[in-house]
Amino acid sequence: MSDLKIGIIGVGGIAQGRHIPAFQGFEDCVISAVSDVNKDRAQEAAEKFNIKMIFENYQDMFQHVDAVVICTPNKFHAEITIAALEAGVHVLCEKPMALTAEECEAMLEASKRTNKVLAIAYHYRFMKNSQAAKKMMRDVGTPLVTRVRALRRRKVPGWGVFTNKSLQGGGSLIDYGCHLLDLAIWLMGSPKYVEVNGSTYNALSKQPNSVNQWGSFDHETFNVDDHVTAYIKFENGASLLLETSWAANILDDEEHVSISGVDGGLSVFPLEFYAAKDDMLINSQAAWISGEDDPGLSQARNFLDACLGKAELVVKPEEALQVSQIIDEIYQSAESK
Repeated sequence: MSDLKIGIIGVGGIAQGRHIPAFQGFEDCVISAVSDVNKDRAQEAAEKFNIKMIFENYQDMFQHVDAVVICTPNKFHAEITIAALEAGVHVLCEKPMALTAEECEAMLEASKRTNKVLAIAYHYRFMKNSQAAKKMMRDVGTPLVTRVRALRRRKVPGWGVFTNKSLQGGGSLIDYGCHLLDLAIWLMGSPKYVEVNGSTYNALSKQPNSVNQWGSFDHETFNVDDHVTAYIKFENGASLLLETSWAANILDDEEHVSISGVDGGLSVFPLEFYAAKDDMLINSQAAWISGEDDPGLSQARNFLDACLGKAELVVKPEEALQVSQIIDEIYQSAESK
């Protein structure tokens, strides 16, 4: 079988920092084309990574590739994904799946109709700790309460389009919190949610001359969330408490996913297991975890294998859809108070 030909749509930081190097590390695929609205950036990326074809219009790329990786702002995820799928091309789309849950549903329908692979790049699932935690869930038993914290101290991303609501759909939740929310729900077994209560804040980033470690931004036009809290209930009775922020006034950044179940509990970062038995409270830590250190490589490998019919997707589009549905409901809950 000839190498799987891959095209990259949008060659900004995430494409050059993660996706292109990952796919170029495999022998059964080749990145044959790039496309970007910025012609100079597309040319620079093609030269940097020795990619032969450059397309100004991404649709002209489809007849030359078997699969595409979509790394554009969220606003364009659905449009490009559906066009690619209908052209007979497999898709790996950056997270979140799309701007709204309605767009996600259209993407999923197109994937089913065309029988083409649609993967969403929630790469936290591919981290070694996450993969090990998934195996350990059998010892946790039925999940009861899950806690998620995706917190950064004064680190609003001041570059790119991260604070552009029309292009991204939101701020800290849809950019950062979505990763750990997706990871937590996957570890729980992807139960269906039934209720969402959320609150969003951006008072801190609306202040003039605020201290920020990740570049500058215009506080007067800042209209996305920099703090979000939510309480989510699932049909199996489990609950999830979420807190995410780009700009929290806290001691240190924190990435935390913990699950307390009937038989035990675990924390993912660092990976620890908690149990109560034989009149003891037991804490266990992993001395060593197998797997690939770079989750981008594992993510790319899984997508390639799915395209070649060798494996199931680790991140199924139906699961990514539910994450977007919950994000939509959090924003709606906050808006309606």
